[in-house]
Amino acid sequence: MRLTVNGEEREFDRSLTVSQLLAELGIDPRKVALERNLEIVPRAAYEGTELGDGDRLEVVHFIGGGAAEEAPPSAGEDTFTVAGREFRSRLIVGTGKYRDFEETRLALEASGAEIVTVAVRRVNVTDPDRPMLVDFVDPGKYVYLPNTAGCHTAEEALRTLRLAREAGGWKLVKLEVLGDEKTLYPDMIETLEATEVLVREGFDVMVYCTDDPLFAGRLEDAGAAAIMPLGAPIGSGLGIRNPVAIRLIVERSTVPVLVDAGVGTASDATFAMELGCDGVLMNSAIAHADDPVVMARAMKLAVESGRLAYLAGRMPRKMYADPSSPLGGLI
Repeated sequence: MRLTVNGEEREFDRSLTVSQLLAELGIDPRKVALERNLEIVPRAAYEGTELGDGDRLEVVHFIGGGAAEEAPPSAGEDTFTVAGREFRSRLIVGTGKYRDFEETRLALEASGAEIVTVAVRRVNVTDPDRPMLVDFVDPGKYVYLPNTAGCHTAEEALRTLRLAREAGGWKLVKLEVLGDEKTLYPDMIETLEATEVLVREGFDVMVYCTDDPLFAGRLEDAGAAAIMPLGAPIGSGLGIRNPVAIRLIVERSTVPVLVDAGVGTASDATFAMELGCDGVLMNSAIAHADDPVVMARAMKLAVESGRLAYLAGRMPRKMYADPSSPLGGLI
């Protein structure tokens, strides 16, 4: 029997069920999701699903497994709420681009983040014992946020998140549908289409989008759990290029607004929070720093500082000087 597993053709000397195939590959069925000819096979059906000659299979792993029980916030604590869940940290951190998993672990600890983004990827069927992120980033400590990084159509994104839900039962997800390879700007037509379908299917969708207040409103109308406008192109480190648009989105939205993409250094994160954003998501700004662990700590403090400044309310801008010391009683 010939099967194509994760793009590689393999030959077996007997008929197999899904369970038997995974056993032969040395893969723990509890840690993966499996797609047969573009249809997800429920884990409960692995034993009884006979594979046929020529079947095309995708076996993916989703790194993580939920979050530990959280202590209730103390009275008056400034928490961040998305899809009915409360978090103390307003910084969401990606888990890609680090030198190794140990550096990832240390940076996440320094950041104080409670939510981390992770991607759905094929299992390495030739080396199933290869270390995975879950071995270093405790899924009992962090909320894993599956994303659709690398997807360029609504259908690709839907397929990815359905597999993610099958693999780990995740409901809170991050949607991004990219328009082209050079700018990685979101394709908003495909993004809106995917949002509508995911909401109908019961997902809580945090949506990466352009900094267009009108489209942000349409995403919210479609049921998005959070709006995530870009500050600048993904991985550019250019900072917030259009603060007026970001502020308009904040003012018009009733769901959380988080800047996603473009942050380069701590002052960018602070600026995003001073605009009234509910949080900031970043990966490259930390992972590509000379010292990612120190930068993660800086970003934690930057987000906290910006939030406090926003709550305090900045002084009004003036065209002319206004002396701090009283003029009365001058010598």
